[in-house]
Formats: sequence, structure tokens, C-alpha cells
Amino acid sequence: MNLPNKLTVFRIILIPVFIVIMVIPYTWGTVTWFGTSIAVTKIIGAIIFAVASLTDLADGKIARAKHLVTNFGKFADPLADKMLVMSAFIILVSLDKVPAWVAAIIVCRELAVTGLRLLIVENNGQVMAAAMPGKTKTTSQMIAIILLILNNVLFAALGIPMADIMLYICLFFTIYSGIDYFVQNRDVFSDGFK
Repeated sequence: MNLPNKLTVFRIILIPVFIVIMVIPYTWGTVTWFGTSIAVTKIIGAIIFAVASLTDLADGKIARAKHLVTNFGKFADPLADKMLVMSAFIILVSLDKVPAWVAAIIVCRELAVTGLRLLIVENNGQVMAAAMPGKTKTTSQMIAIILLILNNVLFAALGIPMADIMLYICLFFTIYSGIDYFVQNRDVFSDGFK
């Protein structure tokens, strides 16, 4: 297994660790940063999420730069991203930090695009690579999630609801990139409109 695939597997392993840390009922105390009180478990959860997110950035860059792109990587990397992001949004709903309807749209889009990827593979044997709107979506989701976990730290003292702003920016890019993927790959459905 090459390094990019190891990073992807590592990200997948971090997901249940992230979930457990985020949902355990014990906080291990709180820390106040820039006037924002944050449970230590949430700080640890945000660090785990950030590390997992950085492996997403690293695995793709390494794979492309060193010509280590594999079908496993093209399949597992976006799947790991979706599992990480969907887990985070579901947890944030349970913590009353994200409206359920926002998380539902994000989860539905992720599932729809995953289904589209499977259809494309079935039709032409190629795994659909992420396009720029999808990469923007992923980046904005990860920033929003970290800010939401950390109670809008840095921005709360300034009265700027940056976590909420980033949440709705990521929602926009989630919808836009989902539509873009379906428009760009509409030929997959051509047999259904004959």
C-alpha cells in the first residue's frame, strides 16, 4: 500500500476516534480562548478532525506529484471525506450547533454524488475525480466544522458569527457542486430519457 492510500486509511481510522471523543458525556474541563469557553473534549475532537482533514489534502497531493494515483485511492479518498464530514455534521446536529435541515441537505448531496460516482464507474470503468467546485465544498465544510466545534473561537469576541457564515457558505457550495457533478455527467442518465 502506497503512502497516499495509507493516509486515506489513517483518516478512516480517525473517524470513530473523532466520534467517540465528540460524544462522550465527560468534558475533561473547559478552556477559555479569546473569551470563548470550549470543552477540552471538543478541542481534542477539533484537532482530530483537523488532522484527518489535512490527510485529505496530503494524500491527493502526494498521489498526483509522485504518480501514485490508484483506483483504491480514487474510491476510498472521497468516501473517507464523506464519512468524516457526514459524521461531523450529524454530531453537530446532536449538539444543537447545526440545523437538521442543513445537515440533511449535505448528507443527501453526499449520498447522491456517491451514487453518481458508482454509476460512472459501472458505465465506463473510470472513477470520477473531484472537480474544483467539489474541492471548494470540502474545504468550506471542513473550516465550518472546526469553527462550529470550537464555538466560533477567535470570531465570537468580535461579534462575528463566522462559524454560521461558513456553514451557509459550505451549504451553498455543497448544493452548487452537487448540481455541477450531475450536469457534467448527465450523459450517465441518457438511457432513462429515451
